[in-house]
Amino acid sequence: MYQFSYAEIMEEGVAVSKDRERQVLERSVALLEAAIAAGGTYGKEAVEAVYYTRRVWIRFIEDLGNPENQLDDELRANLISIAIWILKEIEKIRKRESTNFQGIIDITTIIKDGIK
Repeated sequence: MYQFSYAEIMEEGVAVSKDRERQVLERSVALLEAAIAAGGTYGKEAVEAVYYTRRVWIRFIEDLGNPENQLDDELRANLISIAIWILKEIEKIRKRESTNFQGIIDITTIIKDGIK
């Protein structure tokens, strides 16, 4: 029978969570890139990208605002600010006021690559 310490189990749980976060952000980037590839207009690909990306960043804000979140306060505040910017850009795209898919892709990629 295997014996694992609490710390090992918790560390593995954190690693799995971070991997999921990276996967979710990769999916968002892939959908945004598909919207660009489809002409960067307001077709099916853009709608799917907008709604998926919006759900992702709303969920991140909820998690970052949770008092049990273990990131330091300054990092949490910075990530919430970034998330708010992304949500504003997504809303502009949804309202057909912008096609700034690439800006969202760039920022999301930076955040994804920073998850370690």
